Amino acid sequence: MGLEYIMVIIFVIGYAAIALEHNIRVDKAASALLIGMIAWGMYAIWPEDHLGVEENMTILDVSRDSTIHAANPAFSEFANHEVIKERDEILNHGNFDMEFTTKDPHHTEHHVHEYVEHGLTHHLFEIASILFFLLGAMTIVELIDAHEGFSVITDRIQTTNKVKLLWVICLLTFFMSAALDNLTTSIVMVSVIRKLISEKEVRWLFGGFIIIAANAGGAWSPIGDVTTTMLWNNGQLPETGVIIVNLIIPSLAALIIPLLIASFFIKGNVKRPEKAAPLEGHGHGAVEVTSFEKVFVFGLGLAGLLFVPVFKTITHLPPYTGMMLSLGVLWTVTEIMHGRKSTELKRNLSVISVLQKVDTASVLFFLGILMAVAALQEVGHLNTVAGFLNDKMSGNIYSINISIGLLSAIVDNVPLVAAAQGMYPIAEAGNFAESGRFWQFLAYCAGTGGSALIIGSAAGVAVMGLEKISFGWYLKKISLYAIVGYVAGAAVYWVMYN
Repeated sequence: MGLEYIMVIIFVIGYAAIALEHNIRVDKAASALLIGMIAWGMYAIWPEDHLGVEENMTILDVSRDSTIHAANPAFSEFANHEVIKERDEILNHGNFDMEFTTKDPHHTEHHVHEYVEHGLTHHLFEIASILFFLLGAMTIVELIDAHEGFSVITDRIQTTNKVKLLWVICLLTFFMSAALDNLTTSIVMVSVIRKLISEKEVRWLFGGFIIIAANAGGAWSPIGDVTTTMLWNNGQLPETGVIIVNLIIPSLAALIIPLLIASFFIKGNVKRPEKAAPLEGHGHGAVEVTSFEKVFVFGLGLAGLLFVPVFKTITHLPPYTGMMLSLGVLWTVTEIMHGRKSTELKRNLSVISVLQKVDTASVLFFLGILMAVAALQEVGHLNTVAGFLNDKMSGNIYSINISIGLLSAIVDNVPLVAAAQGMYPIAEAGNFAESGRFWQFLAYCAGTGGSALIIGSAAGVAVMGLEKISFGWYLKKISLYAIVGYVAGAAVYWVMYN
């Protein structure tokens, strides 16, 4: 059995451990870290097995080998780059009589391991960007919550009827996700439902629908979901108007249909949590947040979150930079706002205090699962899957994209979309042209398909970590709603454009 298959088996075992964390009593973060680091460890120890490089080959042989180029174009490109770089170094030193690549097999081995490290660095940068974005968003949301800022929303939601409240929360999430993004919106809305619902099981139900709503809302906006943003930035869907007009109705169907079905089964009213008593300040009186402070911090925090996509558009820097800038502004302003208060009074209103509440285990879970998927991508498994889908489905754009969407519930949707972008060049006309049907439907499927499993999207992982929702509970209670909505939205798109 090849090492690449052993890597897949390890991924499947780890995935099962995450799903059964309550049964085996091992936290999902530990399982995720294990599969992520073992997969990269296997790749680093036996890279030649995955890249198809023989030990006695030189870097020049690698650059000329058409078999390796076909199987691993990225590595072949890397080898060509190293050959050119080595030749230039020799020429610059005046060693014109030397052969510009050595026949020492260890030289090739060095380049192979350099390629592995290069891949790890590339993926770690992308993953770290997500983690810092997540950390910044969670801190801003917690800071707003510490100032009771979400009362600006919750005080205006008077209904306690479960069905009415579910519709209000989901529609709010849907449109907010398009303006912010699905990850940030899910974090904000979890904080909102904590103020409205006391029972854990009911809050989990709402959390599950928040995931569906956030992913559906993100799919029809160029800044709402990372995969839609990829297609927007890379030229497949360059026209913002096309994305919004063509995808908003299918995305809305992906939310409305599950909500309509759930409305027949959900009964009763929610029980609101007791309002927390003001925090005692150890002899300095109660810590009261003024109405101005509530509204101001809420408004500034929300403006900071909305500023992130604007900053990205202007600077073309990764989204976490804008998030950290917004956090820095909010941090500075709140420090100045509470500067004259005693240490005890302002202790619970500071960013330092809020950072202590961040769920580090969830961040590590995110790191582990994304590293595991990155390893599968690096050794070519995801490209193989994409090619398999294309061959088996005879190039049918609807079948391919629906399959990619469902597959994105198991592995991350970003590498799947990247694989599709690599497989299908932008055509002059037809379904694969700029703003073509294939790319539009891919944005919908990759954005909403991840809702089928709780770890199938960034929004799902965030809600899972914040509310401690188990994989099994989501699978039994929410997954069917998500899949029905996903299929309904796909059917709506098919009817609209066929």
